[in-house]
Amino acid sequence: MNIVRLAVREFIGMFVDDGNLALLALLLVAAITASVKFLALPPLFGGVLLLIGCLAILVQSVRRAARHQ
Repeated sequence: MNIVRLAVREFIGMFVDDGNLALLALLLVAAITASVKFLALPPLFGGVLLLIGCLAILVQSVRRAARHQ
């Protein structure tokens, strides 16, 4: 039973390891979606902003993790 609990914890940890990363990604997606729907931002430009934003969030998360090690 201990092995199952450890496996479940590791599986969940793959997706929720960095709460800040997940929160920032959700906020970015919500902001871009709102901008495309309500501010008439062209969808292609929204996609480019989403890509750049996700990459920036990822780089920031990797830098923070590297500093802690």
